[in-house]
Amino acid sequence: MLDDFLLRAALAGIGVSIATGPLGAFVVWRRMAYFGDATAHAAILGVALALLMALPIWLGTLVIALAMALAISWMSARGQSPDTGLGVLSYSALSAGLVAISFAPGVRVDLSAFLFGDILAVTRGDLVLVWGGALAIAGLIAWRWSRLLLSTLSPDLAAASGINPTREGIVLTLSLAIVVAVSLKVVGALLISALLIIPAAAARLVSSSPVAMAVTAVLIGWGASLAGLWGSLQYDTPAGPSIIVAAALIYLVLTGYSTVREA
Repeated sequence: MLDDFLLRAALAGIGVSIATGPLGAFVVWRRMAYFGDATAHAAILGVALALLMALPIWLGTLVIALAMALAISWMSARGQSPDTGLGVLSYSALSAGLVAISFAPGVRVDLSAFLFGDILAVTRGDLVLVWGGALAIAGLIAWRWSRLLLSTLSPDLAAASGINPTREGIVLTLSLAIVVAVSLKVVGALLISALLIIPAAAARLVSSSPVAMAVTAVLIGWGASLAGLWGSLQYDTPAGPSIIVAAALIYLVLTGYSTVREA
């Protein structure tokens, strides 16, 4: 049964959502959307280096994503403007990656698969990577939940409680880098941030607590993944973008519900 490409795609979408749900909540709370874009764009440079060095794609992506996360943390610690630094690193890494791929000898690359994902081509090995990375990130966030939450809500109070807000920020940035690496084949470098932000933003509309928001974001991610794959199958549309469109529709529905409830 696992040989069915649609089942593998559904399992990949569900697996990724386990990590993007709670992590996306922190991305929304900390307003890290641009950081997510920068890390995802850098993944293309990781793909290029992996092809040039004959390494696994996920390994090259992970190394560059981690390097990007640490570089941004270093720039923030030095007081440089986050928007400017992220813009420079994001588009420089994306452009360098696109140029470097053209130098890969004897390699024909479908850039759309890396930019927009190719979830329908997920293999068993990809599923192991996706689920392993997603469960590791979800476990890490659950383990450090109270520290991450307090550092997000009040860095000063966290410091007074003996928690290092900078360290917790690094934990989040490294977690985001890992999620980018394992999600690249599912939704692609250009859409990973959307899978982080949209379900979390939708969950915030109907959640009464941080924990409820994180759990609801996971459920919305599951629903968007399954609905997007169904739409892709029915209407012959790209699977990755279809998942994001499904998430956006869920957001619109919950926005309307929230508006009516408050009226």
